Amino acid sequence: MNPDRDPVTGQPIGHPVAETSPAPGPEQIRLNGRHVLVVPLNADVHGADLAEGAVGPGKEALWQYMAAGPFDDRESFQAYLVACEASSDPLFYAILDAGSRKAIGHASLMRIDRANRVIEVGNILYTPALQRTAGATEAMRLLAGYVFDLGYRRYEWKCNALNAPSRSAAARLGFSYEGLFRQAVIVKGRNRDTTWFSMLDGEWPQIRQGFDRWLSPKNLEGGQSLRLGALTRATISDHRLRRATTADAAALAALQDAAYAPNRPLLGVEPVPLLTPAAEVLGRYEVWLADHEGEPAGALVLDPQPDHLMLWSVAVDPAHQGSGLGNTLLAAAESRARDLDLVELRLYTGDKLVRNIDWYARRGYATARVETLPDRRLVHMHKRLG
Repeated sequence: MNPDRDPVTGQPIGHPVAETSPAPGPEQIRLNGRHVLVVPLNADVHGADLAEGAVGPGKEALWQYMAAGPFDDRESFQAYLVACEASSDPLFYAILDAGSRKAIGHASLMRIDRANRVIEVGNILYTPALQRTAGATEAMRLLAGYVFDLGYRRYEWKCNALNAPSRSAAARLGFSYEGLFRQAVIVKGRNRDTTWFSMLDGEWPQIRQGFDRWLSPKNLEGGQSLRLGALTRATISDHRLRRATTADAAALAALQDAAYAPNRPLLGVEPVPLLTPAAEVLGRYEVWLADHEGEPAGALVLDPQPDHLMLWSVAVDPAHQGSGLGNTLLAAAESRARDLDLVELRLYTGDKLVRNIDWYARRGYATARVETLPDRRLVHMHKRLG
């Protein structure tokens, strides 16, 4: 997005911020998930459960990159939890197993900058009972959702640059790498270079759907099919499409309308992609944009499923039709399917759009079935990747 220009100096300036009042502070609330619950940390209630998974010999690795610990005895660990409970920044939450209600981890919201609407997640302790589970991912989805629902613009993740698992987790969860702060702090008498990651409010709708797709029972039953790291990725391999943000909603709506308007008289009804508002599309589907001179010229809207990738919309601005951009978007869809470890692509189009059907057929899509609806007939097509 191009910067604004100051009307007097002509120099580039940032875009205006719609809400400039301080954001509400996070509270000691309960966040309910299918796998875990995130609740205010209570040292007396949660101490024994957390100590079982975090204290004593063999637990040292849990605390390697933390400011506190490791703890050899439950008394010192309990004192640590009492201090955590009393803190308002960081504000600590316990992570409970949804079935047993047993505490299996903790995390905090910290460096709370209400004026600038910036907040960080940190002090993440996952005991072995929580590590590499759906609940571990769900806890981060619940906290991120809470932060953005409060109106924060920026959500941060920072870690020791030597902490490879934490860096990998940040990328998998949809945070963007921002840089390395050398000799940032001293922890336990040793230097710590700090790696910074962030997630922005405009990016959250696309990242959130990645979480929700991954966490859906359809995806997790019998072992996960779609990988979260692929679902939250901001790029498509070998293609220069970018993931849309909420700032693109108006441009997406205009592009879709321009691309599909010629189909109205042929169909006699509103084209399917125009039945859903752009903001809803951004929250429900993957939206990838191809820019030309800073403005979207094409849009690829995808709906990943555990066993196939649905091409919900392939739209090219009329000014760029005939330029090969449609072929580029289809090629990007195939690359995206491979990124997601999927081998089948599906789409549908109106039966009266003969040119569209022929165009897809010449690119390897075969008709699978024709669906009759009250107001239209849809031709369902599919393609398997070699």
